[in-house]
Amino acid sequence: MQSALQLIYPSQCISCRDLVEGDDALCGPCWRDTPFIGGLVCDKCGTPLPGEDTGSEILCDDCMTIARPWARGRSALLYKDNGRKLVLALKHGDRLDLANPAATWLAQVVAPLLQPEMLIAPVPLHWMRLLKRRYNQSALLALALAKQLRLADCPDLLTRKKRTRSLDGLGRDARFQMLADTIGVNPKRRHRLVGRSILLVDDVMTSGATLAACTEACLAAGAKDVYTVTLARVAKDV
Repeated sequence: MQSALQLIYPSQCISCRDLVEGDDALCGPCWRDTPFIGGLVCDKCGTPLPGEDTGSEILCDDCMTIARPWARGRSALLYKDNGRKLVLALKHGDRLDLANPAATWLAQVVAPLLQPEMLIAPVPLHWMRLLKRRYNQSALLALALAKQLRLADCPDLLTRKKRTRSLDGLGRDARFQMLADTIGVNPKRRHRLVGRSILLVDDVMTSGATLAACTEACLAAGAKDVYTVTLARVAKDV
């Protein structure tokens, strides 16, 4: 039966749709054009850094100048080339099937950050934006990651208290100012985070304003500490 299904529905590259040997895979050219992050990275945001990884904590220029309330963070891809294409396909192209392979990449980079009894939660969308988009891509990533890591997932741990305009095109300071006091902990879920380590999941990190607002809300509600992981990071070329 499995062989028959493979003949009828052969596995395709998740990016270009060319034939590949296994499900949820990239073909050779697409893998080459996808900027996976590895080697020495910033311990707060996961952006790649020049040099060799010696196991010591090191920060990028942004994370040395901007206070990051979370403990540590990682990103799987750079937000460029095929990395940007995949993120936009998940976010705006109804490519919900990308959540599973993306979760595999997230699981690999976040492994050093995992804590006992960690609770995974997505960055929330405002309900009006959720109605328009029909799904929260960060929640899809968080759910798929939780299944792979066998950790608890709480999709509605955080809420957007008010709707903000799109952050696209805004500078760093404007992003932080717009997100001030916009995210809170769902009072019906607060008991789930008290005294626990939280892993926040988002699709893209640009300035870090959204992750900072989510982290501060979790810590104010009683979380032990907060870690972050994003599918992609907007960063300068190394």
